[in-house]
Amino acid sequence: MNAAAVIDALRARGWLMATAESCTGGMISAAITDVAGSSDVFDRGFTTYSNAAKEAMLGVNAATLAAHGAVSEQVARDMAEGALARSDAQVAVAVTGIAGPGGSGHKPEGRVCFGLATDAGTATETVEFGAIGRANVRQATVEHALGLVLAAASQN
Repeated sequence: MNAAAVIDALRARGWLMATAESCTGGMISAAITDVAGSSDVFDRGFTTYSNAAKEAMLGVNAATLAAHGAVSEQVARDMAEGALARSDAQVAVAVTGIAGPGGSGHKPEGRVCFGLATDAGTATETVEFGAIGRANVRQATVEHALGLVLAAASQN
C-alpha cells in the first residue's frame, strides 16, 4: 500500500487520521509520516502495547480485555473509537495482534484484529496472515491498515 495515496485521499476528503497501534508499535504512523506533507492529514498516533496503556490512553475497558483478550475485534473497536474520541481526526485505525513468534491454538501467530472508526461508525475485522515471521506480519498489518484508511477516505 502506498502511504502517499492514503495521504492524497485524506487531503481530498479534508480528513485527519489517527492511529492506535499495538503489534505494529508505531509502524503505521511511521509509514504515513515518512511522506513529505503528511502533516496535512496526520493528527496523532497512540502506541499502546500494554493493556494498561490501552486502558489509560484509549479508554479500553478492563472488562473487555479480561473477557476477550487484547487480540480481539472488541478491543480493536475500543482502540479505534478511543483514538477517534481523543484526537481531532475524522478517521482512526487500530491494530492489535500476534506478530510472533508464538501464539496459541486459540490465537495463532499472524492473527491481527483491525478497527476503523469514523463519525459514520466503526468496523472491525480479523485477518489471519499466518506464521510468516514477525517482520512480515507487522508489514502486512501496516499495508492492510493503510488500505482500510484509503477505502474509508475514498468513499462518497
